[in-house]
Amino acid sequence: MSQEEIRIMATPITTASCKFTVDRPVFADGSFYFGTKEKGQESPLAKRLFDIEGVMSVLISHDEVTVNKGGNVEWQDIGRQIGTIIREHLQSGEPAVGEALINSIPDADELRGRIEEVLETEVNPAVAGHGGVVTLIDVKQNDVFIKMGGGCQGCGMAAVTLKHGVETAIRQAVPEVGGIYDTTDHAAGRNPYYAAQ
Repeated sequence: MSQEEIRIMATPITTASCKFTVDRPVFADGSFYFGTKEKGQESPLAKRLFDIEGVMSVLISHDEVTVNKGGNVEWQDIGRQIGTIIREHLQSGEPAVGEALINSIPDADELRGRIEEVLETEVNPAVAGHGGVVTLIDVKQNDVFIKMGGGCQGCGMAAVTLKHGVETAIRQAVPEVGGIYDTTDHAAGRNPYYAAQ
C-alpha cells in the first residue's frame, strides 16, 4: 500500500486545534485522549505525534486524529508531518492505542457519575452567572455528549466555553474520557427557552 492511497483531510477547529480526518479507521469505534506527552507514550501513534515540536495533546477517535498545538509553530509547518505519521502508522499495522489503555477505561455508568459530579460542582456554577447550563446527554463507551442551554445556547462564545471551560474541567477530573461532543443546536438562537410567546 502506498502512502498516497491513504487520504487525510485537515480541518482547522481553532488556531490551536486541527482535526485530521482519515479515509479509514485509525482506532475503529474507539476514542482516547492524550493530554500529555507522558500519557502519549502508551500509544504508538500518539507517541510519534508528540515528537513533533509544538504538539500539546492528541485525541484519537475512530477515523479522526485531533491535535492541539502550542508555541509559535504553524499548521503549515507541522500539518504535513502529522499526515505522514498517521499514514506510516496505518501502514505499520500497529494498534493506535494499546490494549492496557483500552482495558483501563471505566464503564460508561462510572464515567457518567463522575462527569455529572463535575458538571454539578464546577461547570454549572461557573456558567450560571451568564444564565447558562450544561447538561450531560449521554456517555457511549468513553465518548461524552453534552448540551448547552440557557444563555449558552446560541452564544457566540459557546465554542470557547466548551473548549476552555467545560472540556478542561471534565478532562482534569475524568482523564479516561475520549471525545467530548456538543449536541446543542446553537442555530436555534440565544435563550430559546425564554423566547416571547
